[in-house]
Amino acid sequence: MPFTLIYYILGVVLYIIALPLLFVLTFKYKYKESIPARFFLFKNPRFNSNDKIWFHVCSLGEARALKPILKELDEEVCITTITHTGQEEAKKYRAEVRYLPYEIFLPFWIKKQKVLVVLEAEFWYLLFVIAFNKGAKIILLNGRISDKSVKSYLQFAWFYKKMLSRVEIIYAQSEVDKNRFLALGANNIEVIGNIKLAGEITSTKEYTKPKCEVIVGGSTHPTEEESILEAFVEYRKTNEAKLIIVPRHPERFDSVYKLMEEQAQKHGFSLERFSETQNFSSDMILVDKMGELNNIYAVSDIAILGGAFRTDVGGHNPLEPAHFGCKIITGKHFFHQKELFKYVHHVQYVESDEILKALQNASELPPSMVEEKIDLQKVIDKIKEIKNDGN
Repeated sequence: MPFTLIYYILGVVLYIIALPLLFVLTFKYKYKESIPARFFLFKNPRFNSNDKIWFHVCSLGEARALKPILKELDEEVCITTITHTGQEEAKKYRAEVRYLPYEIFLPFWIKKQKVLVVLEAEFWYLLFVIAFNKGAKIILLNGRISDKSVKSYLQFAWFYKKMLSRVEIIYAQSEVDKNRFLALGANNIEVIGNIKLAGEITSTKEYTKPKCEVIVGGSTHPTEEESILEAFVEYRKTNEAKLIIVPRHPERFDSVYKLMEEQAQKHGFSLERFSETQNFSSDMILVDKMGELNNIYAVSDIAILGGAFRTDVGGHNPLEPAHFGCKIITGKHFFHQKELFKYVHHVQYVESDEILKALQNASELPPSMVEEKIDLQKVIDKIKEIKNDGN
């Protein structure tokens, strides 16, 4: 109790200090909905329901990974997210959806639920403590501790031990993750693999594939588009191909279009915004619509998967381009997706300045593919067992 009180007071102090910055960030497109909801409770009331199953996820990928679980549970649930993209994905389910408030609001915001299922590495101390104290059994699902962060976790093992002592069971992604959780003092850990392997990967629209080779830069981040564009310009000198770029974050659509426009004008390429044309008639296409990436993978030959050419992102999900038979090229910094890449074969891992060489080598390689599956039944059974306990 004394530690929790001290932690709460520090949280209040940090909140007061950060108020000017939070106010400024509310005017940025990326945060215009999430920051008012999370830090000022704007249009973010408590759940209407008690005694339900509550899932907490961070962003789009984790929200999407819930689909096979929610399909089997077949009941209305509660879902909290951190990001706007996660929120939009969660709203597709039969669920009450909210943003998770900043921790100092949680003692007054959380209602008693039967089960709290927290995905991956969403370790918010007061979320665990308050939910536990209000009677929720906590499951950590798809638990992971990345190579990049393990050292800092171990330095504060005493803190994470306090938090994880409230957890009923941890379903870890790998044996490596299990051992890291054990080192933090956690108990009752089972390795089930990455739950994203259980997700159904589908396209929502069918587009006609261009007759030439199609290269897609998927889920790209700043600096990655420049590297992809430079490689494409050189590749086009000896190959007939189109380049489609799908930035990870919608607030970057305009800035990425300007980068593409500069290269198009310089080299005589045609360029289009997908939102305006809905086709692939130009040499370069910016996909400036959300929810289209799988549809684009379905008509692509090569996928340059973003998020791993930088050191600070950790890569993105390779299962989707592999499912559609793309030949995957990605960077070497995929630490957040390490477990998934373990199951995907025929991937080229390169640095930014090696993308051109990887494109040239792609003709000699088979499409990337996924060979593994995961059984989520024990997870679903556990959630139902806890939910029905005492009913």
